[in-house]
Amino acid sequence: MGLLARVRKEWFIVGIVLVILSAKLQPSVGVRGGPLKPEITIAYVAVSLIFFNSGLSLKTEELTSALLHVRLHLFVQSFTLVFFPLVVWLLLKVLALTAIDQWLLRGLQTVSCMPPPVSSAVILTKAVGGNEAAAIFNSAFGSFLGIVVTPVLLLLFLGSSSAVPFSSIFSQLFMTVVVPLVLGQVCRGFFREYLERRKLPFGAISSVVLLLIIYSTFCDTFSNPNIELDPTSLLLVVLIIFSIQISFMLLTFAFTTRSGSGFSPADTVAIMFCSTHKSLTLGRHTHTHTPTHTQTHTLWRPWNTRHQGPREPRITGEPSGPVDRRNPVGPGMDPTENPERTPNPGTTENPGIGTDH
Repeated sequence: MGLLARVRKEWFIVGIVLVILSAKLQPSVGVRGGPLKPEITIAYVAVSLIFFNSGLSLKTEELTSALLHVRLHLFVQSFTLVFFPLVVWLLLKVLALTAIDQWLLRGLQTVSCMPPPVSSAVILTKAVGGNEAAAIFNSAFGSFLGIVVTPVLLLLFLGSSSAVPFSSIFSQLFMTVVVPLVLGQVCRGFFREYLERRKLPFGAISSVVLLLIIYSTFCDTFSNPNIELDPTSLLLVVLIIFSIQISFMLLTFAFTTRSGSGFSPADTVAIMFCSTHKSLTLGRHTHTHTPTHTQTHTLWRPWNTRHQGPREPRITGEPSGPVDRRNPVGPGMDPTENPERTPNPGTTENPGIGTDH
């Protein structure tokens, strides 16, 4: 296979590298308040486009079937909002005895209490042929559920209260997730024959939007002047994140592929993305009310996007090996999250839900 053909086949991976390099060279373009205006183009336009795109491409019966898949929903929500934070809490009890920066450890606990990602789980599930409808439901439902559950978990595990603007987050999630999805379904009803005949590249459209989100995320990362992490603590935390994700991805894969589990291969993909990846949609609000550290959030952003996993599976339309027949993906936290960065003095951050997704 020639170089050009390889680049065309792996365009998404090449795109990730290019947007990261672009963000490194000129981070001011994609930061909040910059020319790209991510507080609008990412938080509203990009997320709305993702769910409108999903509504336009999915058959109504697929969404209905996913809505009734109660067993899958219970597994995803209980794993991400109960099992995940509990295991991390137990692990941190042991790690607290080490010399690792305690603020980093508290930051890990904070991340573990967050709900599933809003948009990235949907995009990546679609990209590898998983149950997109199930990913949509669990991403949206988990985000709404997290408005209430996340502050409670932070109180239980960190002993710190958290004030979350329920009405503003709820309304923004409703306008950027539910409304575009419904509009997409309505438009599909009018243009069903045309859409089925033309076979539009819905997956590629969502992937391009994801690249835009990644670019904005890394612009925030590279523009943050407060990255002062102890190298040893940083390395150890990276290894901890890697181990947690390896373990949880393998655990969900083993559970959902065992005989009699009742889950299809497509369900397995949705479960692996939605159960083990975390959103920092609520991070901007909880951060100001809980004793976590900005540097911890900064750490998660580049790790979330770079890490691909032990088998380095490719997000393409072709399987790369025997494991890919089940469509697993490498472990790694959600690559599109945009945690809070420290605002510049004298500025006021938008109280919206942030730029992730």
